[in-house]
Amino acid sequence: MNVTPELIEELKLNEVFVFGSNLAGRHNGGAARTARKKFGAIQGQGVGLQGQSYAIPTMHGGVEDIQPYVDEFISFAKNNNNLHFYVTKIGCGIAGFKIDEIAPLFSKCIDMNNVSLPIEFINYIKS
Repeated sequence: MNVTPELIEELKLNEVFVFGSNLAGRHNGGAARTARKKFGAIQGQGVGLQGQSYAIPTMHGGVEDIQPYVDEFISFAKNNNNLHFYVTKIGCGIAGFKIDEIAPLFSKCIDMNNVSLPIEFINYIKS
């Protein structure tokens, strides 16, 4: 299983930074700001692949509202195994969710070779 580094400063050509966003695509804070400044996230695009980043909306409701977007990401990652995805602690910063709320959404990723998860997500999923 692959662990997302705590700090990602650069990516190889086949690597993608996965971050929590808002539906309006205002990438002004936290990992979203990093995605915009370094990895090609597009202002106004709140979902999906953009440059070397992938947006998962987390600012519009509860965990049940985030789940479909995580499922969409997992499907995308499975269909693009030529890419490696570094999932950040989406939803656990500005959006205010806790690790134990978000980590289970990514349980299907635990055995995917092309997805790295934060160590906190891995530890929660395995516990």
